[in-house]
Amino acid sequence: MESVLVANRGEIAVRVIRAARELGMRTIAVYSEIDRDAPHVSLADEAWNIGPAPAADSYLNIERPVEVIRESRAASVHPGYGFLAENASFARAVAETGAVWIGPPPSAIAVMGDKIASRKAAADAGVHGVPGTLDPIEGVHDVKEFTDQHGFPVAIKAAHGGGGKGLKVVRNEEEIQSGFESAQREADAYFRNPAVYVERYLDRPRHIEAQIIADEHGNVMFIGERDCSLQRRHQKLVEEAPAHEFSQELRNRLAEASVAVAKAADYVSAGTVEFLLDGDQLFFLEMNTRIQVEHTVTEMVTGID
Repeated sequence: MESVLVANRGEIAVRVIRAARELGMRTIAVYSEIDRDAPHVSLADEAWNIGPAPAADSYLNIERPVEVIRESRAASVHPGYGFLAENASFARAVAETGAVWIGPPPSAIAVMGDKIASRKAAADAGVHGVPGTLDPIEGVHDVKEFTDQHGFPVAIKAAHGGGGKGLKVVRNEEEIQSGFESAQREADAYFRNPAVYVERYLDRPRHIEAQIIADEHGNVMFIGERDCSLQRRHQKLVEEAPAHEFSQELRNRLAEASVAVAKAADYVSAGTVEFLLDGDQLFFLEMNTRIQVEHTVTEMVTGID
């Protein structure tokens, strides 16, 4: 671990380079043509061009970063967030070079990257999501069958979605057809996978996320929660830590649930387990298999780097 290649740019690349330098590691930056003069390039001990300005031809092109990993003899690779950070194929490709992947195992990335598979994994660990289907739905009849049992409103969601894309709220029977078709279209357009599922829609839940970190020996630590309920179009605007009016009993339950989910996925490295809080009920939402933009909030509150 004498060196680290940061397969990213911007704030997170700068942050990782600074931390690596404190540890006495050789730092290796990558950049596209448009980022030739970016701060992360000048901060690193060495920098390698990985292609033209479009991200698809540089930061998202798995082959080029892998070539640089080999050519630079990088001992480890940090993916940051975004780009290839949650790409199981990239994690496998890094491992095949002999470099250490600073992140979770590819299997954990794959399971938690699929919302249906992640719900199943969490449920097997005793951590349940909002009542919903654990398999992709095939048509409008599946939505009707679900609403007959659970009522309205419901959410039809892309199995591989996020950020509100591929999510349609259906509040009555007349909206089922259009909601199902719209969710499928968005799922296919944004995530190249039309699979969708249905769950109860909570109108005013709180959105609470648990920061965890895990080592390779099965030890998982909960290091605090963040409240990210203030959102616009399902995009987070404000993060608050510790969460306001959040009892210690609830925090203990959150810690127990987030650790259980991480262990169920054989998780390693930093990660975030997200929940919806409805009254005093915690429902598993998803797990982000990477360091997050919001990790800095937890760092400032806890003093943990």
